[in-house]
Amino acid sequence: MKTVRDPNSVTEAPARDLGPVEDVTAGTREKVARAILENGRSTAADLAAQLDLTPAAVRRHLDALLADGVIEEAEPRGQAHRGRGRPAKVFVVTDAGRHHFVQAYDDLAASALRFLAETAGVHAVEQFAARRVAELEERYRRVVEQADPADRPAVLAEALSADGYAASIKPAPGGALGEQVCQHHCPVAHVAEQFPQLCEAETQAFARLLGTHVQRLATIAHGDGVCTTYVPTVATTGRTTS
Repeated sequence: MKTVRDPNSVTEAPARDLGPVEDVTAGTREKVARAILENGRSTAADLAAQLDLTPAAVRRHLDALLADGVIEEAEPRGQAHRGRGRPAKVFVVTDAGRHHFVQAYDDLAASALRFLAETAGVHAVEQFAARRVAELEERYRRVVEQADPADRPAVLAEALSADGYAASIKPAPGGALGEQVCQHHCPVAHVAEQFPQLCEAETQAFARLLGTHVQRLATIAHGDGVCTTYVPTVATTGRTTS
């Protein structure tokens, strides 16, 4: 016996609201990783708001980046708490992840500097570091010196970012008078682990460009997440900080 279906009784399943179509390509994953690199410790909610993605989409990319070893979970801080519940997961870029953004120097560069130190002495390494940073300093000098002294740290950070250092500025903590120039990426970090002269020469160049004594507080080469340089305000230019 053939059953005839009453067309009036047929109901269609309501269409699911899938929300905005997400870009699940490697390009979006790259943006998520770079956002963590540039901004430091980040939660899924932070990234979703910044990149205009849904939290679910961000979590998919975070899971993939965790699996690839590009990022890792970090201890949450006060700003990562969500009310009374458990603190939101916080993510940072791993050392392996930094390779994801292309290191400019590798073992060959470190070997060359070791050879230079052994054959010509440590002073030769210092001269090399000074020569390298002098080129950077010369390129930055005009744009920095044209800026108002109070704006120079921000202008320097913009110039560094253009060269791949993912730099930013933020107020100095603890009520200190000044700002911090934060470099979230260092293309020579693995070489600078063995030759801190590179970091020292860069710090000296910052002081000359900004016209004030500066203090290097942290470096990626020493295992910190960000290279941080304290820059006193113009009012304290004549005062030595150490």
